[in-house]
Amino acid sequence: MDLKNKRIGVLMGGWSPEREISLKSGRKVAKSLKRQGFRVIEIDVGQGLASILRKEKIDIAFIALHGVPGEDGTVQGLLEVLGIPYTGSGVLASAMAMNKVITKIVLQANGIRVPRYFYELKVDLKKVTAEIGNPPWIVKAVSGGSSVGVEIVKEPKDLEPTFNKIKEKYQDAFIEEFIEGREITVGILGNEVLPVAELVPKSEFFDYRAKYTPGVTEEIIPAELPEKVYKEAQSLALQSHRAIGCREFSRVDMIVQDNKVWVLEVNSIPGLTDMSVLPMEAKHIGITYDEVIYRILESAIKNR
Repeated sequence: MDLKNKRIGVLMGGWSPEREISLKSGRKVAKSLKRQGFRVIEIDVGQGLASILRKEKIDIAFIALHGVPGEDGTVQGLLEVLGIPYTGSGVLASAMAMNKVITKIVLQANGIRVPRYFYELKVDLKKVTAEIGNPPWIVKAVSGGSSVGVEIVKEPKDLEPTFNKIKEKYQDAFIEEFIEGREITVGILGNEVLPVAELVPKSEFFDYRAKYTPGVTEEIIPAELPEKVYKEAQSLALQSHRAIGCREFSRVDMIVQDNKVWVLEVNSIPGLTDMSVLPMEAKHIGITYDEVIYRILESAIKNR
């Protein structure tokens, strides 16, 4: 398949809280594609994206967006309307993966273990305790990535104000039981399950700072887990990827406690920066960064 004569638009930026990470991912992707000899145009996504896409006449969109509007199915829908092939998951899978509550419902329906959670319009402390246990709890924005809109609550009196604060800022929120354990993540690339990575943050959990500040988190690849647990994590990652309907690549975040694995979320467009885990997992088994990017690009044509 000759893609060298195609005009490739790398979509990055956007206006979500993850804008800066998206720009880093997009620039890294664009640099890789140029290095491989592709015709590339970098597009910082704004409200006038449709007009820009028509003007630039791109043949393929490489989506390096995180959060709204690039990871929630919105941009994917626009590209479908314009008839432009694009990388990654489709409209429905993108929308479901972006919504952490819908993700939980779908995974549970497929027999995949997820942390208990409470999702209602208002906080009812008695119901929260009855349904997901005593504190600490985690309050999360329903839609968002890079651990944006995530806070640990240790005191019952702090739950309602924290919930209301996150809900007001990010439109919707839910409460999840806090499972203290080892944070792991597994990337999917095509039909290949990548090695399990353990993330050991110096902060309380793998938050935004831990993800993107050099030296704050140690990545152990492959994770030093019992063989049975390691294989279960890889199997659950692939099951989760397929249950949501993701295509070509994703990253599935999990927690391990007492050799039990819980799936936390599915990232339909994981980071592709220098510090991002999926490229590091791929590198561990001999897949270069350029090859990762090429495989993702090729899937835009191959899968449509």
